[in-house]
Order: sequence, then structure tokens, then C-alpha cells
Amino acid sequence: MTNYEISSPEEAALRKDLEQKTDAYSMRLKRYLSMPDLSRMPGSPLAQIIALVKEAPSLKNFDDIKIPEIIPVKILFDLFNMPPGHPARSKSDTYYVNEENVLRTHDTVMWYYYFNHPEVKERIAREEDLEVICYGKVYRKDEIDRHHMNVFHQFGGLYLTSDKKKQVKLDDLKNVLSEIARTIFGPKINISFTPEIFPYTDPSIEMNIEINGQWVEMVGSGLPRKDVLANFGLTGYNGWAFGFGLERLAIASMQLPDIRLLWSNDERVKKQLKLGYKFIEVSKYPPIVRDISFVVKNDFIPNDYFDLVRETAPGLVEEVKLLDKYENAEKFGAEKTSYAFRITYRSLDRTLTSAEIDNIHKKVEDSTTKVFGGVIR
Repeated sequence: MTNYEISSPEEAALRKDLEQKTDAYSMRLKRYLSMPDLSRMPGSPLAQIIALVKEAPSLKNFDDIKIPEIIPVKILFDLFNMPPGHPARSKSDTYYVNEENVLRTHDTVMWYYYFNHPEVKERIAREEDLEVICYGKVYRKDEIDRHHMNVFHQFGGLYLTSDKKKQVKLDDLKNVLSEIARTIFGPKINISFTPEIFPYTDPSIEMNIEINGQWVEMVGSGLPRKDVLANFGLTGYNGWAFGFGLERLAIASMQLPDIRLLWSNDERVKKQLKLGYKFIEVSKYPPIVRDISFVVKNDFIPNDYFDLVRETAPGLVEEVKLLDKYENAEKFGAEKTSYAFRITYRSLDRTLTSAEIDNIHKKVEDSTTKVFGGVIR
């Protein structure tokens, strides 16, 4: 096993340029980039998952690569069969640093950095097996609820072997994924597989595990497409690849009621964050609910609005739920839409007061008008 850490002069320059900017969007990107990588933080259940998975027999001797967080779109999207117009490239889903670079949205991009490392190129020339894992933060604009955040962590694995040596089968991948699931959840965990569609693997499957009588999607995977490998100049190889969200596994393992708990500094919470142990609420502080209705132009992007709500009430928003959306040209004007959202405010470590939330909610209303041109109803 070899540890690789890829430095990117381009990323360093972009970060330096970003540091000089003070507009709201740039400040937001800086905050997200500065958030700790929980997969490398001692004591975090995400780091516990990493340690466990690394010890799985199928992955034990894999290389470990750490890659940049700001990635050119031509690498992150083009090479992985996500051409212009693909939904993943939308600015409503992805954080663009500029037109050519984004915050990484998936850890599979590690293929590019791995294949282009000089040592790995030598291995490819000798037709040796390629085995690598990668993990860390990824960034994707998302809804707000108890199980989703726009900054989260992924773990990915890749195994490739020469076509001359053997042909990897889907059952080989299923065996590896089953081994990983049992490493994390124990030998008695129930596992199933369902067909999926991914742009860079074919065939593709999703692994599901049964938690408290319910099946939960856990891992996306498949056999790398030959045409995608060829995008990297790699021919004559076949194998398997997978990727999964660390938070999803941690939440399932501990029956965690809120994803925000993974970031908590409350010692009452932190001492409970251990894989395999059911989390017990330290105290269920009451929620405070406020609704907001406004009319905006049709180019309004809800995911951008969710970011604004997060920033206005950091750590206090449990959920933002769409209540209503409709158009009425006579009432609101042409090319305008009315939205109504219900915002649930709840602190993880204290009781919020109505007066406090009234002030915060007023800031949300003011920002809705200032940033999005919304007319509060």
C-alpha cells in the first residue's frame, strides 16, 4: 500500500484568489472549504468507518490517495461521461468557483489523479493491478432536512486488472461490497442488490441493507466502462468500482436522528458517536416553526435559497419544506412564481426562544428580498 497526496498548483491559486473576495457567494465557498474533514478527524464515527473499511480483506493493501477539492470541470465531468447539459453540471446542483472549476461533487474523480501519477503510470506500463481508495469531503447543493447536508463525505474504491490476466464479474464486486457491509454492520446484516444506472460503470448496481425492518440504499457501484477508462488513456483493463456516503452509513449504524449531530462539539453528543451503538437523545429541544411565502422570478433556484437559509441561521435549521408553488400571471405578473416554505428551527444543544427565532426569521425574509428579489407575501 502506498499513500499519495496530490498537490494542485491550480487549486492553490484558486484558493488564494478566493481569499481576497468578500462577496456572499465567495464567503460561503470559503466556509465550506474550511469545514473539517470528519473522515480524518480522530474520534469521529466517519473516521471509524474509514478505519474499519481499510481493514476489510479485499481492500487491506489498496493504495490511499488524497486529491484536491477544487477540480476542473473537464476532469470532474467530461472524463466521466457527463457532457455539457448533464444535470450534475447544473449550477443549481454544483458549486462553481469559476466557469472552469468547481468544488468536487464525487470522489470517483480520484481515478484521474491516480492514473496520472508517475508511479502508477509505470505500473500500467507493466500491466500490474491497480488498487486504490479515496475519501473526504464532497460538495453538492441539496435540500435541508435531518439526513442531508450540502457538505458531506464519500468513500470510493477502484480495482482494475489486465484483460490478459482475468475478467472481473459482477459477483466479484458483490462479494467485496458484502464484505464491507459485514465489516461495518456485523455478520448478520441482511444485504440485497438492485440494478442501477451510472454514467461511468456498466453494469451498475446499488447495495441495500436492512435497518430496523427497512431497506436503505447504501452503495453505488459497477464495472468501469471501457470507453470511460479510455478517456484517461487506459486500455486493456477491467475491474470494479464503488462509492458511498459516509454519513449515510454512520446514521444507519447509530440510528442517528439528525445529520448535524456528526458535527457537534457537545461532549454529551460526542461521547455517544460510536458505530454500532444506538444514539440516545441528550435532550429533545423543542422546534420552532415559521412559514415564509414570496413571489420571485422564474429563474429562482431552491437549492441556492436553502444555502441562504443555512447561512442566515447556521446550525439551527432542521428542515426547509416546500408547502406550495404556483404561477398566476394575473396575480403575480408574467414569468413569476409564488413559493411557500416551512422552516423548522431547532437547536441541538439548547432551547430556542420565539423572540430569537423571530429576529432570525426576519433576517431570512430580508435576505430573500435582497438576494433573490423576492416579494414577501
